[in-house]
Parts: sequence; C-alpha cells; structure tokens
Amino acid sequence: MLDAYLNMASLLVVACLFGGMFLFSAGFAAFLFKYLPPQDARMLLRKAFPPFYLFVIIASGVAMLLSWRDDSYSAAWMAFVMLTTVGARQILMPAINRATDLGNKKRFLWLHGFSVLLTLGHIVLAGVVLVHMAH
Repeated sequence: MLDAYLNMASLLVVACLFGGMFLFSAGFAAFLFKYLPPQDARMLLRKAFPPFYLFVIIASGVAMLLSWRDDSYSAAWMAFVMLTTVGARQILMPAINRATDLGNKKRFLWLHGFSVLLTLGHIVLAGVVLVHMAH
C-alpha cells in the first residue's frame, strides 16, 4: 500500500516538474519579451532563474526520493536532472551573467545555447519519466 502511495506521489511531482519547466521555458520568457522592453525582460529573467532552478532541483530531488524504493529507472533520471540543475544554477548561470555583464556576446550565445539545450533535455527527461511512471 505504501509503495502505491509513493508511486502516485512521485508521478504527481514529476508531472508538476514537467509542467513547470515547460511553462517557464515556453510561456514565461516569451510573455516577458512580448510585453516588456527587452532590457527589462532580460533583467526580470535574470532574477527568475535562481528560483526556477531551485524549483527544478527540489522537485526532481523529491521525485527521486519518492521513486527510489520501487522505480530505479525514474529515480536515476530524476537524480541526473537534479544534479545537472545544481551545476546549471551554481556554475552555468553565473557564467552567463558574467558574459552578459562583460558584453561578451560570443560567450553569452554559446553558454545560453547550452543552457537552453540542457533545459530542453530536462523537459524531455521529465516527460520520458512521466510516461514511464504512467505505465
């Protein structure tokens, strides 16, 4: 009985993770750039990323813990998302901000492109885990 509740809770957490990452990435940034001047949108995004990454770290960590006992596949992928997001928050995000502040467009574009691919990868992994858990 406990395993069934843990699995259901993990499924819900992964669903929230998937939806939250997708909405932030596809909706929030586009919304900001549509309704704010580009400089204001950039500054607001810079302030939004630390809490976004914290959400991903916590949600993927909780999903990992909830699924660890019964679903090592999902737990491993959620651990991967959590650990790579810690790296993104602590290393990649400050490097992107430094490149922006120094006006190093080439470095910014490369780092930003990597962060976009990483986030897309996290969304895909959350979707894969979600489908796996639902079966």
